[in-house]
Amino acid sequence: MIAGPAAARLLRFGVEAVDGEPGVQWLLKRNCSGTPRQMVVFFASLCALSLGIAAVCWVHGATLVIPFAGLELLAVATALLLYARHAADSERLLLRPGRLVVEHVSGRSVERVEFTPAWVRVEPQRGDRSLVELSGEGRSIAVGRFVRPELRRQLADELRWALRRGHGIQPAARAGEAP
Repeated sequence: MIAGPAAARLLRFGVEAVDGEPGVQWLLKRNCSGTPRQMVVFFASLCALSLGIAAVCWVHGATLVIPFAGLELLAVATALLLYARHAADSERLLLRPGRLVVEHVSGRSVERVEFTPAWVRVEPQRGDRSLVELSGEGRSIAVGRFVRPELRRQLADELRWALRRGHGIQPAARAGEAP
């Protein structure tokens, strides 16, 4: 089993598990440019600006501007809530000796599937650029939603490599033993 810096060079999407146990972890997440705190600050500043302009218009006699500003802010709030609901979506794959755990988080739902690594098949769902399907022991789950389509084949190859190399099948060699 390749470990340490050699494995790190071969892994593009995954990293060696850092908690002391042998294994590899892949964490695939959305590329969100704004944090929830930034979204709140943005919305608060938008409200202040929009309602400030509406108040000036109201003072000058244009009373219908305030209800339309309220509708506008309601629409923006709805869009930001829909964005925030899926901002933390992710896929986490954890390959350990004897098991592969795959978790897919979408909104409030979490789908979790465990496999025995020796029985896992890694295949594209349809074509080369489609999601990567992990299947075995009567279960299956698709991963790669947060990887660009042209890179999904590389993700599948990396998963196959890690499964073939024994990550997740053999326990780590003890100090002083040959790998």
